[in-house]
Amino acid sequence: SETVDELGMSSVALKDYPNATYSGFLKRLRPKGSGQTDPRYMAFYLRSPLFRKTMTNNAVMVLRASLNEQIFSYLKLLLPDFDAQMRIGDLLHRMDVKIDINHRINAELEALAKTIYDYWFVQFNFADAKGRPYKSSGGKMVWNDALKREIPAGWEVGTLNDLGQIVGGSTPSTANPKYFGENMIPWITPKDLSNNKGNKFIARGETDVSEAGMRSASLGLYPAGTILMSSRAPVGYLAIALNPVTTNQGFKSFVPSKGYETSFVYYSVQRSLPTIIQYASGSTFVEISGGVLKQVRIVLPAKPIAGDFCRRVESIVKRQQQAEQQNHELTRLRDWLLPLLMNGQLRVA
Repeated sequence: SETVDELGMSSVALKDYPNATYSGFLKRLRPKGSGQTDPRYMAFYLRSPLFRKTMTNNAVMVLRASLNEQIFSYLKLLLPDFDAQMRIGDLLHRMDVKIDINHRINAELEALAKTIYDYWFVQFNFADAKGRPYKSSGGKMVWNDALKREIPAGWEVGTLNDLGQIVGGSTPSTANPKYFGENMIPWITPKDLSNNKGNKFIARGETDVSEAGMRSASLGLYPAGTILMSSRAPVGYLAIALNPVTTNQGFKSFVPSKGYETSFVYYSVQRSLPTIIQYASGSTFVEISGGVLKQVRIVLPAKPIAGDFCRRVESIVKRQQQAEQQNHELTRLRDWLLPLLMNGQLRVA
């Protein structure tokens, strides 16, 4: 690996893969006999902080971090009796299964919300005054020269700037340790959004900033419901803030403050991502500026129609939020239980 922290990451096969193979820079580990190691237990143990520390302490770092068979041969394992391994592995695996089910439910809900958005604002079949699909029911369409297409009568052409206030962020001086810590003000970086992939919402990142840090870097505090969009390294990661947050300079975020609600702004920005990414530029790394974002054209519906859409998807959004919160709590519980179960401080009845 390029770094020690990424060395020796493992994955356990819980079923046979008859035609599988694996590349170089990988080691395959097979139990020598039955009744010694439970695969589910090993899956969690090999990724536990306890074993990861053993792994990184024994790694060789020259041009790259590496481990060989000789080093592997003397790494010690903490193995409870087989029955205890099975109970621990089964408990932790059940938690992971529930987390995976929640992810899959949320993916289906997200696909449904996107379908409704496209039906309303791309195909223009939003509900008219009589509850019928507007365009399919003969609703009046007018030609728009700027977009070179027809749009519903009464709708306008605007830009992303019309969705809300577009704001950036910054980083306090890392030379002052008092500016950073835990249980302070949530400070989000593009890396946090990368680690948050698969989730729609975010509450905080790896590091918080203090009020003094915020003042030193002239950071703004953005309200819950703000749509965070990474504007560099890479461009286009999205998340909705669950609570007031601030960000570093790698963001152009949308504060819904111009009559359009969070869900409509979120899906409108998401729909515009191909154009946003196309406009990104830079020599060292590509990024998108606030000035360019303000020029990206979109179709603006009447605000009551956008509000109706948000009410239609409100139950979907709430269910997604609940599932993500449950996954967050399950992950915390699993990670807290892991070392206690493995060193015998706790037992599974």
